[in-house]
Amino acid sequence: MSAAGRAGASGVSDGGSTRSLSEISGEETVRVGVDLVSAARRNLVFLRVVAESDWFNHRPTIIEAIRRYDELWMPLICDLTVSYRQYCESRFSKLIGKPAIFNNEENEEYALTRCRDIWISRYPSEPFEINWVLMKNQLREPYMLEMVYLIAARKRYKRFLYLMQRFSDGCARLVPASDILLMWVNHQSYPTAYAADMREMEGDMGKVAAVWEEVNVEEVEETKKLWERTFDQPYETAGGEANGCAAKIKPPVHWEVADDDVNVRYKSMLPRFLLEVCVFVKLDSKTKAMQGTKSREFLRLRVVRCHRELKIDEQVSTFPLDSWHKAWHLYCEFGTRGVVLDLRDRGGRCFKGSKIKENATFLWNDLLRATSLALEREIDQRARLVSLITPPVQAPYLLKCVPDRVTDDSGAMISDMILRMNQYRPQEGRWLSRTVLDHAGRDCFVVRMRVAGGFWRRGAETPSAVKWEDRITEIREGSWSYVAGSIGLAPAKVVGTATPIKPSDQWNASWKFSTGDELMIRWEASTSESGLRCHLKTETSSDTMVKLSGGRRMQYQRRNNDSKNKGYEENTSIEEENQREGDDEDDGFMTLVRFSEENPIGKATALLNWKLLVVEFSPEEDAVFVLLLCISILRSVSEMRKEDVGNLLVRRRLKEARLGDRDWGSVILHPSLCSPSISSPHLQPWYWNAKVVMASDDISRQPALNYSLVEGGDKLFKRGLIS
Repeated sequence: MSAAGRAGASGVSDGGSTRSLSEISGEETVRVGVDLVSAARRNLVFLRVVAESDWFNHRPTIIEAIRRYDELWMPLICDLTVSYRQYCESRFSKLIGKPAIFNNEENEEYALTRCRDIWISRYPSEPFEINWVLMKNQLREPYMLEMVYLIAARKRYKRFLYLMQRFSDGCARLVPASDILLMWVNHQSYPTAYAADMREMEGDMGKVAAVWEEVNVEEVEETKKLWERTFDQPYETAGGEANGCAAKIKPPVHWEVADDDVNVRYKSMLPRFLLEVCVFVKLDSKTKAMQGTKSREFLRLRVVRCHRELKIDEQVSTFPLDSWHKAWHLYCEFGTRGVVLDLRDRGGRCFKGSKIKENATFLWNDLLRATSLALEREIDQRARLVSLITPPVQAPYLLKCVPDRVTDDSGAMISDMILRMNQYRPQEGRWLSRTVLDHAGRDCFVVRMRVAGGFWRRGAETPSAVKWEDRITEIREGSWSYVAGSIGLAPAKVVGTATPIKPSDQWNASWKFSTGDELMIRWEASTSESGLRCHLKTETSSDTMVKLSGGRRMQYQRRNNDSKNKGYEENTSIEEENQREGDDEDDGFMTLVRFSEENPIGKATALLNWKLLVVEFSPEEDAVFVLLLCISILRSVSEMRKEDVGNLLVRRRLKEARLGDRDWGSVILHPSLCSPSISSPHLQPWYWNAKVVMASDDISRQPALNYSLVEGGDKLFKRGLIS
């Protein structure tokens, strides 16, 4: 390599001017003869099939797949490739490149048929297709399919090739980040173009760690340092951790490609979007001369909107000099709008608290407009900050039911105000009401449970409990129409109902849903396996089976990460952890799992907590169906156990945390950068510590609730709900 090529990491010559390598675009560094963005989008469809295939969980099928690939597929491809090369050279005097992964929907059927014919001709005794059922196309990182992510990944891949070609002599091994690795795999799927593009650096490619190879921390750090010296930017990015590191710590959120959102039918619901955020800090070397001030200074991260209580502090003195340090790694709802970094000084002995010296703001919309999904800010002329994000993608819905006032048959709250509006005509019927709030505190639905009929007249008549079969539950779409203060009318549109029906001998309760599904419930309190058992008969699809499993299952199970992050999961010991897992059913958790030909091992589509009336569900699961399940289970268990296990007798809106103070699900910390000092349950998945996060379930601190006789009184509601 020439001396000019190794001119150093600080800059390159450009006609007499000097530019930092961080200012050079990917197109200026390395030429690639493939449209990697389009290729990656096509290849990801294939990778999604392979990554989530059921047969990868079974050793015999893996062994058989390797045998067929080694003994059958590769010899066949070799012969076809040789024939293709000979044909091109005889016809065109050159080799015409073609991709190895040719996954175009327009010709997929033709390609499959042609491949099958060739296979059968070559291997008449070997079946072309084995009866292995592939699961639905999914990736754990749905943002990878977003165009802006792929464009940024292509730019970083070209820089990686430039770095390898120019500055890798002193590096024994290079470890590609996950976004770079994605582009490398796709580049290799075009073997002719790849061979031409890599001709000058063919000898260097052996230094790159492949996806299946083990890497150590030293190799990752060496790659990071080389990248930083060359481009003066952090090596890792949001959605692009160094290969070998990301897999060791699973992220605390579960998101997947949402092929269909069935809840678009409900105008009262708005989708929830999540993005991954990383913030890096680099201190200038002159900071070392300011040790006194530096010891008092700290950086505070907060979000622009939705979670005003969030304040995560990092002492400036803990940051290394002249190298990039990942200070924060978190997941934010798009509604948080952005993050703000405050440089604060704790002041002297007489100064209480801290004062802001300077701050920097990173807005999500500004970051999305940047082609690299990254922006840099300077603070106090001593610290450089880089914020990086992934494109926002749809995340599971979050809904919770909170108590509200009793309503009549028409949906109006029982109130003197309503009575005067109706010219003092008595309000007939009594329904227990719950308001359904989404992740941002918006009203989505109103749930009403029929308890009594009749009306109240002073000294004459009182409402009476309706028959068991008439104690229906209905869900209305929309929010209350308030006429005065907190007194209002329920929305008119009914979108779902649950009607109690006579259960069979082995079940204690049964409900018929307006969706056509039937829920059967049994409480096994007298056996060695005490607990709640549910069974669903669904009519939504003949080839789909639905199961309600007690506790948190599949992606909702608690995850044990590295030992240094034990404080992240509620600071519990191993014994407490095991005990909590065993108590999941008693805590009210149930997981909705759907089985089908495409998902033979099952797919968890919803998590319910019927005690707290809180649900999380994927966009492909119907919100009304999940709410009906949750309400019906709570009503049945309350009646079977003869106790108010879910505070159904509360008939007033309880005081909750002020909207925007600590909105649940709006910010979740990645466990890799958490510590016991940052242990707020509001920065963790809600189901890790549901009782604390769901503030409205804590009635112990609420003032005494007084209910009027007009509403019906406690005796009436106890008779209609738990007896």
